[in-house]
Amino acid sequence: MIQVRVFDHEHEKDLEKDMNRFLKQLDENNLIDIKYNVAAIQEEEEDEEQIYCFSAMVIYKA
Repeated sequence: MIQVRVFDHEHEKDLEKDMNRFLKQLDENNLIDIKYNVAAIQEEEEDEEQIYCFSAMVIYKA
């Protein structure tokens, strides 16, 4: 059976840690693909900072 696991974090290091924890328990032969995305959102106020969303989807065989 093909399954997916979605990860979503505001900081890339948090995404990395979470994914590595999951991948560590996954048999390497069951990994199919990893899709990665970064989105940046500008706050409406001019002096506000950007908000980042780092996400990834792991596609694997269960």
